[in-house]
Amino acid sequence: MSDVPHDPYGSPSPPPIPPEVTDVEPMLSSDVKNIAMLCHLLALTGYFTAVGHIVGPLIIWLIKKDDHPFIDQAGKEALNFQISMTIYIVLASFAICIGIGIILIPVLLIIDAVFTIIAALKTANGEVYQYPMAIRFLK
Repeated sequence: MSDVPHDPYGSPSPPPIPPEVTDVEPMLSSDVKNIAMLCHLLALTGYFTAVGHIVGPLIIWLIKKDDHPFIDQAGKEALNFQISMTIYIVLASFAICIGIGIILIPVLLIIDAVFTIIAALKTANGEVYQYPMAIRFLK
């Protein structure tokens, strides 16, 4: 016996949809992906302003976090990473006295830029991205 139910006229009805397919989140709109990507990319303003790396993502997140969970997640990730990087750079600046900070600060700035761009690209594709090295302040 088959698990596929038949109609009274003899043609088989389509098989039931597996639950894992019905639980999939609907496709993200391009607006949602673009706003989430903007949360990450605005962190790059920190290279031109003193606090832009935190203020830019914070503004977008505060305004748009209730619009979609994907935007909320991207904003939190961007803020957590930028706050973490700020802490790491401040600690590295104290290490300048012993010479290590001279190497650490440029390395941290490069890591910040690279991971921010990776996060923006992944988010533009609709993928959830979690930064490495990020302290989870916002959950």
